[in-house]
Amino acid sequence: MSAPNRAGGASDRQVLHRFGYAQQLLRDLGGFSNFAISFSIISILTGAVTLYGVGLNAGGPVVMGIGWPLVTFFVLFVAAAMAELASAIPTSGALYHWASFLGGPAWGWMTAWLNLIGLIAAIAGIDYGCAEFIVRLLGRSKTPQTVMSVFAALVVSHAWLNHVGIRAVARLNDFSAIYHVAGVAIVILALAFFSAKQPVSWLFTKTFTTVKEQPYWFAFLGGLLQAQWTYTGYDASAHTIEETRNARVSAPWGIYLSVAVSGFFGYLMLAFVTLAIKDLAATASADIPFVHVFETALNPTFGRTVLWVVTVAMWFCGLSCVTSTSRLIFAFARDRGMPRSTTWARVSKRWRTPAAAVWLAAALSFLLPCAILALVTAFPQRLDFSKLYPAVTGISTIGLYLSYGIPLLLKLRAIGRGVWTSKANGPWSLGHWSVPVNLIALIWIAFITVLFVLPPNELTGYIFAATVVVMLAFYFLRVRGKFRGPVPQAKSQDELIGIESELEN
Repeated sequence: MSAPNRAGGASDRQVLHRFGYAQQLLRDLGGFSNFAISFSIISILTGAVTLYGVGLNAGGPVVMGIGWPLVTFFVLFVAAAMAELASAIPTSGALYHWASFLGGPAWGWMTAWLNLIGLIAAIAGIDYGCAEFIVRLLGRSKTPQTVMSVFAALVVSHAWLNHVGIRAVARLNDFSAIYHVAGVAIVILALAFFSAKQPVSWLFTKTFTTVKEQPYWFAFLGGLLQAQWTYTGYDASAHTIEETRNARVSAPWGIYLSVAVSGFFGYLMLAFVTLAIKDLAATASADIPFVHVFETALNPTFGRTVLWVVTVAMWFCGLSCVTSTSRLIFAFARDRGMPRSTTWARVSKRWRTPAAAVWLAAALSFLLPCAILALVTAFPQRLDFSKLYPAVTGISTIGLYLSYGIPLLLKLRAIGRGVWTSKANGPWSLGHWSVPVNLIALIWIAFITVLFVLPPNELTGYIFAATVVVMLAFYFLRVRGKFRGPVPQAKSQDELIGIESELEN
């Protein structure tokens, strides 16, 4: 990395003005807060826990011992490539702004909608998983109606907090980062000192799968969804870049370090949990395999305590994801890329938050599981309710990583044409490593996109394909030729200052 600087001494506001945007959102996030929002969305106590059974049933302990570090290794390439672009183009539009500047408005529009689909599915996956855990903690029957009721309450709580202020959300995100590390420490210490353990070699040699219709190696690859979905949402550091101080340095480090730190602590947690398994088959068939490990290795009371710890972490994760999604909606609407853009681009004068965008994000995330539930109900012979959660997480993973990949591909094209040179880089730069890092990142994105729509994830493929068809039809029928990409809010700096003064007053 090149030595950090502040764009030749320019302030964050001045850099934003160069891109034609006023400082409408409250710039109150420090470097740690920016890291914390991505770290909280990655949330190793959410993805790694709720999909623990998916990984265990697909490939057994080897998915944890080899699969997790394998995915971490390649995701770090994606994160580094994205961090470099965030430093060069520090706007809340993030990925779709990068794609628009590098490839034109059509690429930007596609990237924005893929990113939005992925983020909406991420909120749905996080809060739906949290709802399932709460239902169990309350001793209620896990029916679709009960889970959906709790799910709705969770989404509303996240929307309300994001509406009333970035300061409160920022403080909660800071606490969330500390909470996640403390939660992992509790898990590790409890299992390290109070449970019997399998030999360490078990993590790397013990194969197990309940997927009988496929060869083991393919089932193992399917189990990588556990780690891959966990590593989503770290683009939040880019979406909140207009609210971050020293943004061109702090936000790129937020993107990269959120993945690196999550990879380290997540691996420690998964290793100790997996080595504490007593009966592999019984654990894999349990309602919540992660909790079953604690109930059998320690006692039911401690298992319930861990469930509470994980549930609270999920709530923090959902809160951060609503923040990130609302900023994308706000930036996209600000550039007139959405239906009723003027509505979703409004900023609350009292709270300095994109309030309308916040509630739209919440509403769409609630409707996605409703749509999948309706699909499962309509075709009970071909689909079952148990596939709802993996389908939501699969849609989230594919949508987000395709939106990550498009600007990276366009940047490689721009470098090849000589359009992008080292002068275009921000203070956080990969230098000569930029091309190979971007290339490896794109190969990995292409691989997982194909992998996670193949059986047994065909429901993900059906829904995602239908969504993309609708998206493309809408573009060619209603948007093509009208959407111009990032649109400056004003023609002069004085006009931008006027917009800012109106909000500040």
